[in-house]
Amino acid sequence: MRKIKRYYHYFYYKIYRSIEYTSEQMGGKFLTDFKAGIVMTALEIWIILSLYNYYTVITKQNLHLSFKNPLIYIPFIIIILLKWRNFTNKNQWENYHNDFDQLPKEVNKKGGWVVFGITAFIILNLVFSFYLMMQIDWSKYR
Repeated sequence: MRKIKRYYHYFYYKIYRSIEYTSEQMGGKFLTDFKAGIVMTALEIWIILSLYNYYTVITKQNLHLSFKNPLIYIPFIIIILLKWRNFTNKNQWENYHNDFDQLPKEVNKKGGWVVFGITAFIILNLVFSFYLMMQIDWSKYR
């Protein structure tokens, strides 16, 4: 469990550093931790959404989720609690940044490519899950 948490923190760290770098290039270096948090939240929501899409494709049951249904809020609450638990203490994050900054340059470079690959996979996975949803002829299942 500790290793998974470290990978999660490293993933955030690499997203944070890439946002920091691109923000510096474009002259808008502010709220970098907030931007990185939004990216992480979006990726996690996209994972949940693609799982919902795959469930719908496999079972051919459209769950008709609505915001009136309290079950829809559970994944969002879990994501928010994870963010609050892992990323609210600024001193803790400075330690993580210092720790990850001291990794060898080659390890950080490989880690950056791994994070890029995982991010691309999450985005492509979401697009593919929507593609599969569009292939279902719902008139047969009503």
